[in-house]
Amino acid sequence: MLDLDQAPKPPRGYAAETQPPRRQFMFKRILVATDGSVLAEKAVSKAIDLAAEHKAELRAVTVVRRQAKSYMDGTIEFEAEEIDRIGCRRAEQAKTMLEALEKRAEACGVRVSTASVKSNRVADSIIGAAIKHGSDLIVMASHGRKGLARAFLGSETAHVLANSDVPVLVLR
Repeated sequence: MLDLDQAPKPPRGYAAETQPPRRQFMFKRILVATDGSVLAEKAVSKAIDLAAEHKAELRAVTVVRRQAKSYMDGTIEFEAEEIDRIGCRRAEQAKTMLEALEKRAEACGVRVSTASVKSNRVADSIIGAAIKHGSDLIVMASHGRKGLARAFLGSETAHVLANSDVPVLVLR
């Protein structure tokens, strides 16, 4: 049996004696997907905490859905001006939300960047943003719908989980 008190000591000047142990951080780039909802706020808070703990860069992304233009797209028909107004309003809401998120993250000492993506393919846009950003982790919320509600409303989170090569942290 080896007595650790009698184990040979490393030579003087050995790196372990002269330098404190370096902490390895698990995440360097974290992407948080948000839609501004109360539930997504939990994901944002957790992502900011993780980024601060791991000294990681945070990328906040929101996907702004494009307005359907006709009944063939699944809605009543809108005039072009109304579609433009709706698009501008959604873009402004996204910008305001991301600016507030950015201030919160910076107040916690987290390096943060934001992006607003216009697309109706929400999950694919989140995955694409994570790949483009070189993210080590995607943080997002799930409404936890089951049964018919999930079948009719779909689950962007489930799509991201099923199709992303980047690990995903889901909060409910």
